Amino acid sequence: MTVTLEVSAGVGTIRLDRPPMNALDIATQDRLKELAEEAARRDDVRAVVVYGGEKVFAAGADIKEMQVMDHAAMVVRGKALQDSFTAVARIPKPVVAAITGYALGGGCELALCADFRIAGDNAKLGQPEILLGLIPGAGGTQRLARLVGPSKAKDLIFTGRHVKADEALAIGLVDRVVPAAEVYEQAHAWAAKLAQGPALALRAAKESVDAGLETDIETGLAVERNWFAGLFATEDRERGMRSFVEEGPGKAKFL
Repeated sequence: MTVTLEVSAGVGTIRLDRPPMNALDIATQDRLKELAEEAARRDDVRAVVVYGGEKVFAAGADIKEMQVMDHAAMVVRGKALQDSFTAVARIPKPVVAAITGYALGGGCELALCADFRIAGDNAKLGQPEILLGLIPGAGGTQRLARLVGPSKAKDLIFTGRHVKADEALAIGLVDRVVPAAEVYEQAHAWAAKLAQGPALALRAAKESVDAGLETDIETGLAVERNWFAGLFATEDRERGMRSFVEEGPGKAKFL
């Protein structure tokens, strides 16, 4: 399998495994979508790590496979390509990308689908599609601009240049830079900590932020208000408030 899902301590690790560079061919894209949807459904998965291994996250699409595709073929495939990445973005649980080595093209777009990005000090990220006479097609023009702002996104997309980990951190493309050997350990620890939190409230927080970024503020506030009120019907809210009153803040244990 080019993509696998392993679960430990409430954390599901979606692992890309297509040596040598984890090129994202059609079979890998389809498998990624399948496992992202599985992680979203499973109750034993409360947070997710997306990981490409010790040497590389994903160096992009399979160019040899794409080279033989014409306009008609990509009209058919383009939606499925985006859907495979969107399935990761819509996992209703915290998702962290653990980035080592190259995260280019589709690899960078996959990292953009996470809620949090931990990069190794050897990481290089970028959207080099312009060098092929193309633009990003798996969400890069949209998610990158929302994350780092339109000007910085255009810089990366127009030039196709790679950015090293320190610059990626400075522009907000990644959230933390750590020694390459510690990337997965730290990503798993981040996910495991959140896996102990209130699952429905975390889902509400994620969906409220994501929905708000895609609409006007009044609609976003309505989404937030509905989720906020709805959480008053949950056992986690009762447990959290009771623990706060009886034991003080930050001591609640959620199932």
